[in-house]
Amino acid sequence: MATSSNEPYPDGGDTSMRSREGLVSEAFVAVADTLVDDYDVIELLDRLVGYTVALLAADAAGILLGDARTELRVVASSSEDAQVMELLALQAGDGPCLECFQNVAPISVADLAEAAERWPAFTAQVSARGAFRSVHALPLRLRGQPIGVLSLFHHTPGALPAADLALGQALADVATIGILSERAIRSGEVLSEQLQTALNSRVIIEQAKGVLANRGGITMDAAFDRMRRHARQHNVRLVELARQVAAGEVDLNLVLAAPLPAPKGSRRR
Repeated sequence: MATSSNEPYPDGGDTSMRSREGLVSEAFVAVADTLVDDYDVIELLDRLVGYTVALLAADAAGILLGDARTELRVVASSSEDAQVMELLALQAGDGPCLECFQNVAPISVADLAEAAERWPAFTAQVSARGAFRSVHALPLRLRGQPIGVLSLFHHTPGALPAADLALGQALADVATIGILSERAIRSGEVLSEQLQTALNSRVIIEQAKGVLANRGGITMDAAFDRMRRHARQHNVRLVELARQVAAGEVDLNLVLAAPLPAPKGSRRR
């Protein structure tokens, strides 16, 4: 299964410089630090999918949440590439993510070529794109009730080791904790309002990406990277920056000047 020896860490580091165990600790410490104070849910989920890709040797990862009508929608992705976003969204209607969400149970597909009868629409689209060969979906759940799904994509077929699946589920559980407040968990309430806020925030981010892409003559992917880096460099919430960009309340040239990450390298494990 593919991995990336020089793939950037969510904080700009390099996988060749740190051990996997060190990154596991870093991921959970970073999330714990975030949850101690007021935080941006979208920023938290964005960091989590970044750690997920690095830790589980995934080629792409995304998080989908159920809205007020329990329909799945994409709220975070390790890549803003249109193909990845389309596949994530497609799973909401037919695929491992939908089944994972409905059954509140992990779904592992070692080879999508063997799942045509199970998910005809999804496998047909994946085959047409020729990008990914295996998918693993892990539930975000609260006391048996589905909240969303963490989805992992790999270019090559193959099952994930049990230890990796356990770690992926732990990251999915952390994402759930980040979405639901501790007070709501104690009272047994699922905060649909918070879930809807996260979904609405994603809409604002998409609008801001479009504004930056149009102004800078760059791709949506590059626009998102610049916006994310500007937010982190200036200690501003990603959603708040997106709102300012969409409303014309920030100098777009400053946001567009944020440096892009170094190109990713990859090797086989």
